[in-house]
Amino acid sequence: MHLNTKHSIAKEDKIPLGRLVAYGMGGLVPVALFNIAGQLMGLVANISLGLSAFWLGVIMIIPRLWDAVSDPLIGHISDNTRTPWGRRRPFILLGGILVAISFVLMWWIPDAETVKGVFATEASYNWFRLVYILVWLLIFFTACNIFEIPHGALGMEMSGDTHERTRLFTAKSFLGNLFAMGTPWLFFLANLDVFSGPGGNEADGMRWVSMLIAVVLIPLSIWWFFVCKEPGFAAIKAQEKTKFWQSIKVTFKNRTFLILVGIFFILGMGFNFVGLLNYYISIFYLYGGDKTAAGPLLGINGTIWAVTGLLAVFPLNWMDRRIGKRNTLVVAILLMCGAQLSKIVCYNPQLPYLVIIPTIMLSAGMLMFFTLGPSMLGDICDEDELKTGIRSDGSYYSIYWWFFKMGTAFASLVTGSLILLSQFDQMQSTSVDKVAGNLAIARSEVVAWESGMQSYGSESRTQKIREQLDGSLKEVGKLRAHFLERSNEVPESGTHVATLLETLDEIERGINELNAGGLMEPEPLIEQLGRQISTTRRLAEQTPQTLLRLRIIEISLPLVLSIFSLLLTFRYPLSETRVYEIKAEMERRKASVLTGQ
Repeated sequence: MHLNTKHSIAKEDKIPLGRLVAYGMGGLVPVALFNIAGQLMGLVANISLGLSAFWLGVIMIIPRLWDAVSDPLIGHISDNTRTPWGRRRPFILLGGILVAISFVLMWWIPDAETVKGVFATEASYNWFRLVYILVWLLIFFTACNIFEIPHGALGMEMSGDTHERTRLFTAKSFLGNLFAMGTPWLFFLANLDVFSGPGGNEADGMRWVSMLIAVVLIPLSIWWFFVCKEPGFAAIKAQEKTKFWQSIKVTFKNRTFLILVGIFFILGMGFNFVGLLNYYISIFYLYGGDKTAAGPLLGINGTIWAVTGLLAVFPLNWMDRRIGKRNTLVVAILLMCGAQLSKIVCYNPQLPYLVIIPTIMLSAGMLMFFTLGPSMLGDICDEDELKTGIRSDGSYYSIYWWFFKMGTAFASLVTGSLILLSQFDQMQSTSVDKVAGNLAIARSEVVAWESGMQSYGSESRTQKIREQLDGSLKEVGKLRAHFLERSNEVPESGTHVATLLETLDEIERGINELNAGGLMEPEPLIEQLGRQISTTRRLAEQTPQTLLRLRIIEISLPLVLSIFSLLLTFRYPLSETRVYEIKAEMERRKASVLTGQ
């Protein structure tokens, strides 16, 4: 591992700071919103709407299969587009606006009683909700592709210098991860009453939180359109347009490209297998199913992730220049392996904030790893241009990300299967929400009564409170029947179920005592209802066996696949010396054309 001499960047290849920041902020779409849709939708739909983790995994695959068609087409169309504004920027503007609109609508899953009444059974209504989610995921991910593929290709064309490209994609990774820290904070915000409403859950809250995202994204898309220039477009105007299958064939014949894809596909697949499981472990292992208590840790963890990404920018750019891209890639993979091993100790319910340690290592490793991929792809496009005389960044970038997204899609299916394998009980999670939700609504009625906000009489007030308490008792009965059925299906959960049944008995006694007390004095009612809501949180605890399986899977799968990715990295053939030789040869060729030689 030798140190390279400092490389001088030509003035025409240097990216101004303002343009660097503008391009980097485009990471909001592929890094942040892509993760939010892929992770939070599956989590919220499973634990809040009670939809099957397996079928959610299945529908997450379908947009990725659609990507098999749309990604290369978008890349090819962008490569062959000629407009007064270039061949990339019109797609960036259109894609950004479509992403904002579809991101809002995907969370507005119809739940009005009039809609539910159309369906004869709960199962048929659940299938309707799954189809609704699928349709809007297809629209959303297509919009993301319309934005991201031309945006990524533009990043490879904005500078002819290999290290300046790394700087561009470093800005994109960093700023994208800065926005991505909002993923866990969005979960936290969606659980606040101001968004979810009294008795609501994070599925209700995400409807309004998503609108905040759209309000930010649409003006940004307009800004990116005007600021991100295409310096090489004047020369490319005269470039011959290519046929679709010809472009595909060229990329798949490129051995260097296939090795690079293999490195990122294998490791990316490993972490995508278990990306969602981290939420389950944080909520149900570290905090015993208390989503409200887990929210701050998830948010802080996301903030630590972003801050680490900020700091990791400096060693990444230093190592890129000093030890080369391939060796920097090795360091990044080793960091991620170390993070997985540290989780053995850092997943500790007594010290939940220990998870910050693997978060720091993973954030640094992933920022380096996924930043280097597009930068190295730009070097491969230089090599291909030297051989063919055609610049096809859009086609290469689209197929590169198609492989990665297919891994993500396959991982979505596998994740759903792994959750089933762990025997996670989503029915338990949603039923507990209903018990607590009715109690919370009753408590809000009492608070409004005490503050004088309610204008109706004492009889109506008492009736409304009793309706919510009766609703909680009804859900308690359903939950008891479910626990008994569960203990028969999974005999190893018997001891755990017995504890949950004792908690149910305690809650039932408490509610009956409230009903028997006449519901006359607001202050003791508020206190007792708060106590019942607190007790209800204990019902969300999953079995120890389930939590152990989740931890074993979440730690081991990425570790094994990271090792395979590391071995493949050592076989990557495009050295730093060869990259400089390609650049010099291309400059000589351009000079010959200009001089007519």
